[in-house]
Amino acid sequence: MVDKQRMLAEFFELVSIKCSTRDEREVADVVKAKLAALGCAVDEDDVGGRIGGNCGNVIAYLKGNVATAPVVMLSAHLDCVEPCAGIKPQLKDGVITSGGDTILGADDKSGVAGILEALSVVRETGAAHGDIQVVFTVAEEGGVNGSKNMDRGRLKADYGYVLDSGGAPGRIINAAPGQNSIKVVVRGKTAHAGVAPEEGVNAIVVAGKAMAELRQGRIDDETTANVGIIKGGQATNIVPDYVEIACEARSRNREKLAAQTKHMVDTFEQVAAANGAKAEVTVKTAYAPYVLTADMPVAALARQAAESIGLTPVFEATGGGSDANFFNAYGVPSAVLGTGMSKVHTTAEFIKEDDLYKTAELVVAIIKEAAKTPKP
Repeated sequence: MVDKQRMLAEFFELVSIKCSTRDEREVADVVKAKLAALGCAVDEDDVGGRIGGNCGNVIAYLKGNVATAPVVMLSAHLDCVEPCAGIKPQLKDGVITSGGDTILGADDKSGVAGILEALSVVRETGAAHGDIQVVFTVAEEGGVNGSKNMDRGRLKADYGYVLDSGGAPGRIINAAPGQNSIKVVVRGKTAHAGVAPEEGVNAIVVAGKAMAELRQGRIDDETTANVGIIKGGQATNIVPDYVEIACEARSRNREKLAAQTKHMVDTFEQVAAANGAKAEVTVKTAYAPYVLTADMPVAALARQAAESIGLTPVFEATGGGSDANFFNAYGVPSAVLGTGMSKVHTTAEFIKEDDLYKTAELVVAIIKEAAKTPKP
């Protein structure tokens, strides 16, 4: 079914193209040409210009031959973390790695290649299929900015599948947290640390007292919190009057997310006030949580597809966000699928060759199963 030689060559081609976040132009042009050659109507939105990038989200549509089937969206992201220039993929003993001085880029070219190969198989075999929408997003790394800023009116799908997770094909992410980004500025009072320290209010010390009272780390099985960045101070002989802290709260439960966020905001404000300082706290919602029950059509279809090709479907919740958070918020129920990518965001990243092919096989199976499913 899957042309392994073709898919491996295409994966190697894709990962070899530099594709830094907000600099996806070259790889986007390549995949746009491939999608057009597969019979898709291909478009690109204006997100790139709005987020300071050189490329928008690539959106393609393949008309189906089964009018009663649901429209299925297949999605992956085009960008990679650094270092992604000069990737030299190599295959040894069934495992694909980089040369060791770069990432591999299986995150997320394994998803891109899986979608392209599946479309090739469907086209070559004349398989029955409904309409298929392909969304290759930009700027997923560092804030899912491609999907966050896209026009939700461009999404035409009934169900979506985002190929962007570790774990072998068959892993289905059906729940993910929302995230609130919390920025804190603590303002104290400057003074000479050696001559008149009592005249100052040390913003760093006040921030430290507040952070000592925070509930952070693993709060419960659905909720986490973290203090990630702290910046402030000028010199050891100056009592610092300003410090910035960047934090986050995550939860798959909206009420718990709100409660953890409120706790963090209140703690900074109250501790600062009690110590003669002031805390200015800004909360920004990065993305909302989603939960898909296993009996929902989008999840059931993925399970049936996996079983149809001999994979063991495993439903799992995750602690990370993805484009699926926004697709779900836009009204397209979307699950995240494992592609086998491992040790992502490191130079030790790898993927098993067999998982690469199984990813494409699973996408083909989803397309075929959807063709048998009544449109909602």
